[in-house]
Amino acid sequence: MDVTLHLAQDPEADALLGRSPLAALVGMLLDQQVPMEWAFKGPSTIAGRLGADDLDAQEIAAMPPESFAEILSTKPAVHRYPGSMAKRIQQLCQYLVEHYDGDASGVWKDAGTGRELLARLEALPGFGRQKAQIFLALLGKQLGVQPEGWREAAGAYGEPDSFRSVADIKGPESLAKVRAHKQEMKAAAKAKKQSAG
Repeated sequence: MDVTLHLAQDPEADALLGRSPLAALVGMLLDQQVPMEWAFKGPSTIAGRLGADDLDAQEIAAMPPESFAEILSTKPAVHRYPGSMAKRIQQLCQYLVEHYDGDASGVWKDAGTGRELLARLEALPGFGRQKAQIFLALLGKQLGVQPEGWREAAGAYGEPDSFRSVADIKGPESLAKVRAHKQEMKAAAKAKKQSAG
């Protein structure tokens, strides 16, 4: 895995996401309740604060929770909720150590079908169905991981040029399209809620 991603809109952070399976997974985990670029810059910030050029699942899993939470909480904080996200990242790393020997790419390396890969992603701590489908679409569209049936397993996120999620972000222009789509979805949900109430 060594591709150029444009999710953080920061060359150094994006380079890490493109070469490190664990960084990509952690970025996806952080992608909630904060702007996408902030979430995907998180892995690079964490690695820097650990004095490393990549994340190591074994190292993070073994750290005392307070120490790791401190790394995420130091200003500027890695996330709006640094304490709870530190806990989630450690749970993810512990799961990867237990099930994949600490190798994040093991989650998708030998998955035979898109459905199998989706099930593996959904089993990860902090990954619900939607997050798993988005990450599956990212793997297929930008990282060359395309087991049979991956588009179907990713649902609408797997559709070519759907601009629904980070899977379609390849630069500032596509980022703007994805952001516009998310705002449309929020507005539609709000309108639906108001008409029901």
